[in-house]
Amino acid sequence: MSQLSRLISLLTLLKSKRLLTATELADKFNVSVRTIYRDIRKLEEAGIPVFSIEGRGYSLVDNYTVAPVQFTEKQANALITAQHIINQSKDVSFVTDFNEALTKIKSVFRTSIQEKSELLNDKIYVFNWEYEELASNALSEIQLAITNFNFIEINYQKANDPTVSFRKIEPCAMYSTNNKWILIAWCHLRTEMRAFRIDRIRHFKILPDKFEDRKFSIQDYFASCPYKDN
Repeated sequence: MSQLSRLISLLTLLKSKRLLTATELADKFNVSVRTIYRDIRKLEEAGIPVFSIEGRGYSLVDNYTVAPVQFTEKQANALITAQHIINQSKDVSFVTDFNEALTKIKSVFRTSIQEKSELLNDKIYVFNWEYEELASNALSEIQLAITNFNFIEINYQKANDPTVSFRKIEPCAMYSTNNKWILIAWCHLRTEMRAFRIDRIRHFKILPDKFEDRKFSIQDYFASCPYKDN
């Protein structure tokens, strides 16, 4: 890769994430950290507003854009969700092309959208996927509640149970398995983390009230608490 091509790719990558370390960039482009330092200086000399946060990495000045396209948070979340689904594909070229395309798309996200999309990215996991049309339109709204820490009120119906229960929950993460989206949330009725199948939520309401981030880890959850219907 020529230096010019690398500089263009480096700029795009810096716009696609909030912070990147010199080591991460060096690994990405298969060059030395010293080369990355020189590339960063080249961008600065060209008037690109790159700045560094000591011990954390490089970023671009807020509101700097490389294209006029803007995405809403829901649109950005849809792209992040699609990435997790597509990454299950067995065709390596398809996965590679999509991820490279998404990196370019993410480079034009506003900073606030960028931060929320990165947060959502760490809170989604897809085991297996086949297309299925969900019975509700809750997915996008629930994703917003996860990244904005909004309480949700739901009416929930268990499998093979005609009764519907009311729950107030703190949505923490979600995953897909057996063609179903599962929401992991702190349930105030049960006073513990519970899993809710989204297609069994009969009604929901996103509340303006915020809950405190529980620093929930979906990886730790899978290791210690297998899915059980509520």
